[in-house]
Amino acid sequence: MTLGVKVAQHPAVAPHRHPWIAALAAAAGLAVIAGCGSADHRATSAVTVTAAAQSSAATQLQQQFAAIVKAVSPEVVQIQTDSGLGSGVVFDGKGDIVTNAHVVTGAQKISVTLASGDQHGAALVGIYPQNDIAVVRVRGATPHPATFADSSRVQVGDIVLAIGNPLGLRSSVTQGIVSSAGRTVSEGNGIVLPSVIQTSAEINPGNSGGALVGLDGAVVGIPTLAATDPEFGGTPAPGIGFAIPSNTAKDFAGKLIATGSVAPAGRAFLGVVVSTIVVGGVLVQSVTPGGPAAKAGIKPGDVIFSVAGQSIATTDVLSSVLATLRPGQTVPVQILSPSGQQSTVQVKLGSQPGH
Repeated sequence: MTLGVKVAQHPAVAPHRHPWIAALAAAAGLAVIAGCGSADHRATSAVTVTAAAQSSAATQLQQQFAAIVKAVSPEVVQIQTDSGLGSGVVFDGKGDIVTNAHVVTGAQKISVTLASGDQHGAALVGIYPQNDIAVVRVRGATPHPATFADSSRVQVGDIVLAIGNPLGLRSSVTQGIVSSAGRTVSEGNGIVLPSVIQTSAEINPGNSGGALVGLDGAVVGIPTLAATDPEFGGTPAPGIGFAIPSNTAKDFAGKLIATGSVAPAGRAFLGVVVSTIVVGGVLVQSVTPGGPAAKAGIKPGDVIFSVAGQSIATTDVLSSVLATLRPGQTVPVQILSPSGQQSTVQVKLGSQPGH
């Protein structure tokens, strides 16, 4: 998607007031002129020295980027299945690789291509769709594991690199910053990911399951999806991607490796299967027998239009609201029965089942 941008004309800006301008100009080999218009030799010398220092800093940053890519690329693999491809990050020295659940869901055959180009078969160790995490184990190879950072220390503005295999282009890199932390985003199909990292590093098809790394080369997140713009037919929105925090990935990958499954996630569970309807609200198609909704008297055919005081317009909104609530919490749920009667029931939320 190409956005129209109106460019405003700006007067000359003194580089000592905006050092990044001098740095960019110096890196491009351009002359930098002080905005004050003075011909004083000392002022000109000061600008020259500053530009040289900033150029050196830019060169060091560039070298740091190159070193990170060189170190981390062998720790990121390409995952190919009979239905598509994605990326993965080497988790340990046993050949275990963490990736997104949607990369391997339903796969009958999985193959892993290492950074060297060597291809190996792999088996599914475990999968947890609720947080879009899965682990596969490569056969016949034990590539070097990545270092996983403490994602709770990630700050907005941190520089990050996304390393993966977009469109099958192995070991491809995009660069950006952490745009936000703690986002709740929907993947569709009722899957809502809480507390994800938003980044301006481009996330393209095939990047899913790869590595989002900081300037120390440690993995801070697992890229999983890019935002789409509904006003332009659901096309990708440039510069808005999301990654599962490394702490979440480590937690669930460790559990999948240890037991092959994940215990209940500690996320609120209503116990309904719903669909969005045109007039607003969600239609209850079925309820889990003995589940929270069933115990509160919610039945198939009812329409839910509010939970915990928040309006419910779509299934994704319902999932997002539930992601903010706690198991065991009692909340009001407003419903409309097939006969047209409105009522409010109190629902004690359960815990989302494990997988």
